[in-house]
Amino acid sequence: MRIVSWNVNGIRAVVGKGFVQQVDNELHQPDIICLQETKAQDDQIVETLAELNGYHIFSNSAVKKGYSGVAILSKNAPLKVSADMGINAHDQEGRVLCAEYDDFQLVTVYTPNSQNGLARLPYRKQWDADFKNYIVALEKHKPVVICGDLNVAHQAIDIARPKDNYNKSAGYTQDEIDGLSNILSAGYVDSFRMLHPEEVKYSWRSFRMNARDRNIGWRIDYFIVSKALQNRISGADILTAVEGSDHCPVTLALA
Repeated sequence: MRIVSWNVNGIRAVVGKGFVQQVDNELHQPDIICLQETKAQDDQIVETLAELNGYHIFSNSAVKKGYSGVAILSKNAPLKVSADMGINAHDQEGRVLCAEYDDFQLVTVYTPNSQNGLARLPYRKQWDADFKNYIVALEKHKPVVICGDLNVAHQAIDIARPKDNYNKSAGYTQDEIDGLSNILSAGYVDSFRMLHPEEVKYSWRSFRMNARDRNIGWRIDYFIVSKALQNRISGADILTAVEGSDHCPVTLALA
């Protein structure tokens, strides 16, 4: 099984840049595609993806129009699809969607950004704690694969300029690092880092200051996999050559 996750920074924008064709070509028709930051309502997502054949479409959109949002595109219909964590403080922004399959559950997530000046860091800390509890509860039923834009560079190798950003920039504070560490310590592995322990590769590069060409970026998009499935991980990558968003698609292959 091959799964792709991509923060598209607007589903209508990325479709206008050739997303449907990319699914067939650069993405090689994966079994499942998870999207974050769709910036569209559920009906708009279905309408925008009208030319995409062969996939069941599920989405969770924010109450605020044109903001946040996640989606799962699946060749095979999941057993069940559920949205949100069941916590009203978190469930207004369309950030979590879970699809259950025969032998695992797939959660796509668009983790809140702590924002400039770390204004939303206290909320982000609560989100991280609640999201971990949500995942641990799911795991009691069936192993979990988490994918999406987690908005944190976990280690110094995951960010081009760690010293300049540590505890200063959203996405590289110790609180955010600890949030991801707590999920991993609950019985999960970072699939890309497991297979590529020393490789420097980024999943997000700013549109500004020629960052993509200069390869100045952050690895903030992940596939986090239950240790119960660890032996099935046969591939994990970041498709840095694929364009259309300031994020790159990330991939997971399960044997």
